[in-house]
Amino acid sequence: MEVAVYKTIVLHADASRSAPTRLQLAALIAEQQQAHLVCSAMTGISRYVYRGHDPVPHDVIRADLAQLATARARKVLVEHARLAGTHGVASYEERLVNDDAYGGLVLQSRYADLVILGQADRDDPATGASQQGLPEYVILNGCCPVLVVPFAGHFASIGKNILVAWDGSLHAARAIKNALPLLVNAGRVIVTMVDPVIGDDDHGEEPGADIALHLARHGAAVETQAIASDGDVGEALMAAADRAQSDLLVMGAYGHSRLHEIMLGGATRTVLEMATLPVLLSR
Repeated sequence: MEVAVYKTIVLHADASRSAPTRLQLAALIAEQQQAHLVCSAMTGISRYVYRGHDPVPHDVIRADLAQLATARARKVLVEHARLAGTHGVASYEERLVNDDAYGGLVLQSRYADLVILGQADRDDPATGASQQGLPEYVILNGCCPVLVVPFAGHFASIGKNILVAWDGSLHAARAIKNALPLLVNAGRVIVTMVDPVIGDDDHGEEPGADIALHLARHGAAVETQAIASDGDVGEALMAAADRAQSDLLVMGAYGHSRLHEIMLGGATRTVLEMATLPVLLSR
C-alpha cells in the first residue's frame, strides 16, 4: 500500500524570535515530502470582528489599528518569502489572513495535511502575550496533525530518528497513522511504552508487538522499548527522546476544549511545556 505524503503544509508565520528556525524546518519537510508550503500570517483580529458578528462593536476596531495589523502581517510575509527563497522551497505560497492565530490556523487545517507552529514563549516580546495556548487550541480544534517546534534550539534534521509514544489508545494510533509520511522514511523508529501492563486490552500479551508489526509492513525501521514513568509520563518521554538523540517525538494528544478553556492531559501538557525537540501531535 502506498503511504500518503504531506502535500500541503501550513506554517504559522509570525514575528517571533524562533520564526526563522521554524521556517527552516518547514522547508526541510516540504523538500522531503515534495509538498506545497503555505506561510500564513494572521492580522490578529478575529474574523468575526471583521464581519460584524462579534459582541465587540465593529467601530471599536479602529481603521488605523486594522491597517497597522495588516501592515505587520505583510511585513512578516515579506521576511518569510525571503527566507523561503534562501532555503530553496520549490512550491511556496504566502497568505494574509484577517483573523487571529487561533481561528485562522484551525480554519486552514481543514485544507492542509500538516500545520507547523511554535511552542509558546512567554518571554518573546513579539508574541508572548498574544499566543498563549495556541498550540493546544489548534491541536484540540484542528483536523490535521500539528508539529510544534520548540522556541529554543536549532534543528538540522527531522524524521531521521523518531521516538513514538505508544499506549495502545485511539489517540496514539491516530498519531502514528498521521505520522506515517515521516515514519516510513526514518532511519530509526523507537516505539516507546511507559509503564505498559502486559495482558490488558490496549497492550496485549506482548506490548508494542502489534503496532511494531504494522509499522514494519510499511517499511519502517522499528524497534520497541518499555520505560518506567517514575510518576511523570511526559518527563519520562522527554528523557527517553534525549537518551535516544531523537529528532522528533510523535504522540497522541489528550484533552478537550470547552467554554474557551483548554483542558489537556498531564503528559500532553508536560511535553508541550518542556519540549526541546519537535513534537508531532494528533488528537
